[in-house]
This record gives sequence, C-alpha cells and structure tokens, in this order.
Amino acid sequence: MDIRQLRYFIAIVEERKISAAAQRLHMSQPPLSQQLKAMEEELGTTLVERSGKLLEVTESGKALYQYAMQMTQLMDEAVSEVKEMGNGVKGSLNIGINTLSSIELPGLLHQFKTLYPHVTYKIQQNESSRLCELVKNRVLELAIIRLPLELDEFSVIHLHSEPFYFITSQPVPASGMEMTLSDLRDYPLMLPSTEGLGVHYTILMAFSAQQLKPNIVAECSDIPLLLQLVSSGFGSAIVPETVIAQLPGRDIHAYQIMDSHLSAATGLISLKDHHLSATAQHFIELMQSQPVTPGSA
Repeated sequence: MDIRQLRYFIAIVEERKISAAAQRLHMSQPPLSQQLKAMEEELGTTLVERSGKLLEVTESGKALYQYAMQMTQLMDEAVSEVKEMGNGVKGSLNIGINTLSSIELPGLLHQFKTLYPHVTYKIQQNESSRLCELVKNRVLELAIIRLPLELDEFSVIHLHSEPFYFITSQPVPASGMEMTLSDLRDYPLMLPSTEGLGVHYTILMAFSAQQLKPNIVAECSDIPLLLQLVSSGFGSAIVPETVIAQLPGRDIHAYQIMDSHLSAATGLISLKDHHLSATAQHFIELMQSQPVTPGSA
C-alpha cells in the first residue's frame, strides 16, 4: 500500500459510502472500489462490510484507519515543514475570529504583514463552538474564541478578560455609570449569544451565583441587529466591553456591571499535539509579544 491508498481508505471510512468517498476524492466510483479490493487482497482481510446502504468498518479496518490517520498526518507535516524551511516567510495564515471578539485583529494583521509580506490569509468569523470544529477538522489552524468551552482537544493561550455592560435605550435614574446584576433582574434582557455558547453561559452563571433569575426575552448573536433592537426600545442587553465601541451615534446608554462573577475571557486555540505551520507559530509569537487590549475586530 502507498500513501495514496491510505487517503482513499480514510475517505471511505469517514463517508461510509463509496459514492460519497469518490465524490470527496474527486474521482469516479469504480476505480475507488478497485483500490479498496486491492487493499483487502494485499492484507488478506475484509476492511469494510455493507450494512444496508452504509459501510461498516471491521475490526481490521478500524486498526488500519488509525494507522492511516497517523501516517497521512506525518506525511502532511513532513511536506509542510520542508516547504516552510524558509522560516515561514511564505505560507498561509488560517485563523478564525469569534463574532464577539475582543482582539484588535486588524492591527495585529497589519504588523504581521509588515514582518511577513508574502503570507496570504484565510480569515473566518463565526461562533466559538463552530470555530472549535473548524480547528478540529484542520480547516483553520488558529482561532480566537470566547471562553468557557470544552477545550480538552486544544491548546489554549489566554489573551484577555473584559467586563460586561448593561445597554438600554433609556437612561437609568440615579445609577451613575455602574449597575449590579440585582439591578437588572426586572429588565427585559437580550443576550448577545445563543444557548450553549461561552458568553450565554457566562451571563447566566453570574446570575445563578447570586440566586437571581434574569428576564431573558431574546438571544441575538448578530451585534448590529442587537444594537438596533436596543436603540428601538425592543429590550435591553448585556454585552462585553468590546461592543461599547460600536455605540457612538446610537441612542443607547451603557452602564458597567459590577460583579466579580461576570467577565468575558478570550483565548487563542490550536489543535493539541498537532504540528503548527511556521506561519501560525510566528503569529502566536507576535500576539504574545505585546499586550492585547479590547478592540473592534
């Protein structure tokens, strides 16, 4: 067997259909079926069995799949490392950025471009949980996400923590510029995130820690729309400090929430125990070489 056949087998196992695997590999179905048969004949064992419309992997197939994953990863890493012997002066920076990012990414990218002018960029913005999937599937090498999340499979560098603010269309009498969670429990609140994600979880846990039940009327991860709803009086909202930079020109009042349980943490993740390109390593070094402050990435 060669590395090409191992890649074929990985696709067959993951797609569970010869037709789907052939489509993924951009080849026709008969040659792929022939390659699978040749591998089984060479090894003297059945690797997959048909179960209805899908293929089931045998115990022998499962063992081969594990070795195939290791060998193809080593091959990819070897090719990548050899190509990047020029200290990462060329290559691609594949990075994800959370919808509510507090990192001044444009400024960092300008600095990085000055240092490495021949690097190209692939930048995706999405929810933190989706960015984790993209890093896990190696679509992205790095991602800037909101914590907390389950991150056992990732290496994490803590970047920044920031306070939350209460924003509303009407000024709050006698509040000064600060409020507490207890002050907010009767307001109709919108959260800038959806259930199961870091910001959503952080806000609800802060209320729970004080045995308070917030009046949640909406979830909206589209920040421009959320601000429009607040400005129109549809409801008030709790947002990270990052969002405050988008308030000028809007009829919105902002008050910092004073609560030790409520802060928004941001982290940079990469896949644990996986080779990072020299380009990605250089970007990490740049981020760690300077203080990170809230911005409007």
